[in-house]
Amino acid sequence: MDSKGSGAKEKIGGVTLDYAWYPGEDLYSDGDVEEELLTIAKEYKEGEYDQVIAQRKSWPVLYHFSKIRQNIINWLPVTKDHKVLEIGAGCGALTGALADMAGRVTCVELSKKRSQINAYRNKERDNIEILVGNYQDIEKGLGRYDLITMIGVFEYARGYIGGDDPYVEMLRQAAGHLAPGGKIVIAIENRIGLKYWSGFTEDHVGRYHEGLEGYPGTESVRTFSRPALCKIIRQAGEFQAYFYYPFPDYKLPMVIYSDEYLPKPGEITENFPNFDRERILAFSEGRVLDSLIQDGLLPQFANSFLVILEKGEQS
Repeated sequence: MDSKGSGAKEKIGGVTLDYAWYPGEDLYSDGDVEEELLTIAKEYKEGEYDQVIAQRKSWPVLYHFSKIRQNIINWLPVTKDHKVLEIGAGCGALTGALADMAGRVTCVELSKKRSQINAYRNKERDNIEILVGNYQDIEKGLGRYDLITMIGVFEYARGYIGGDDPYVEMLRQAAGHLAPGGKIVIAIENRIGLKYWSGFTEDHVGRYHEGLEGYPGTESVRTFSRPALCKIIRQAGEFQAYFYYPFPDYKLPMVIYSDEYLPKPGEITENFPNFDRERILAFSEGRVLDSLIQDGLLPQFANSFLVILEKGEQS
C-alpha cells in the first residue's frame, strides 16, 4: 500500500484514500501530536470536538478541530452542483465543511497520517476522495473544478512545485484546472501584518521579525505583502482578484472584512491571540489598528489575506 505508484486504495467509512502517488513515507510531520489527533478522529464524533478542545487545552487540538476554522470558507457560494479541489487538505479542518457544501471534494495531501486523520473525522461523508502524494506529481491527472482552495498552502509552493518562480507556476497550474466560472481561494499570512510589528514571531519558523526582514534565515516558506502578492497574481495570468481581511487571522477567523466593508475605528479592540508561543507586547494593537483604519492602511497591514481569483481581465 505504501509504495509509490502502487495504485492501492483504502476506504475509511465513505472516504476513499488513493496512495498511487505516495512516496512510501511521510516527508513531514508534527511528531507525536499527530497520533493524538488520529486518536481523537477515531474515537470522537464531530459534535464532541468542542468538549475535547476544552479538556485537552492544547493548541494543536484547537487548531485542527475547532469549527471556527471553517469560517474562512463556509460563506462561499458553493452548491451541490460544484466540484472542489482542496490542495493541502492537512488533517481535514475544512474538508467536512466543503463536502457539506459541494457535490464532490477531491483532496491532495502529502502526508498519509494527516490524510487518515482527515478520513476518520469525515468517515460519515461519502463525497470525499483524498489523493496522497506531492501535488506536483498528482496535478497532471486532475480534472476541472468549480472551486480550488489553497488555505495555508500557497506559502509552501516551492516545496510543491520547485523551479525559479514556483508561486507564479502554482497559480498557473491551478488555473488550468478551473471549470468555466470557477474560483481559486488563497488564505495566507501577510508578511508585514501588524501582529509581527507588535511582537509576534513569524508563524512558520517561530522567529521574531523573520518575515519583516525578508526571511534571511529561511528557505522553505514565504509569505507576501499585498503588493507582492498582487504582482505574483499579475504574472500568473488574467485574473480578477478580490481581497478579504480575516481577523484576527485566517486560522481562527471571527470576522472577515473586504475592500467593500472595512472596520470602523473602535471596531477591533482585542489583542491578537497567541496560543502556542511567547510574544512581546510592543504597543496597543487596538489603538494602532484605529490609526491604520483612519488612514486607509488596514488592507496593507492586515494580519492575513483571503484572496479569491476568477479568470478574467486583470484587476
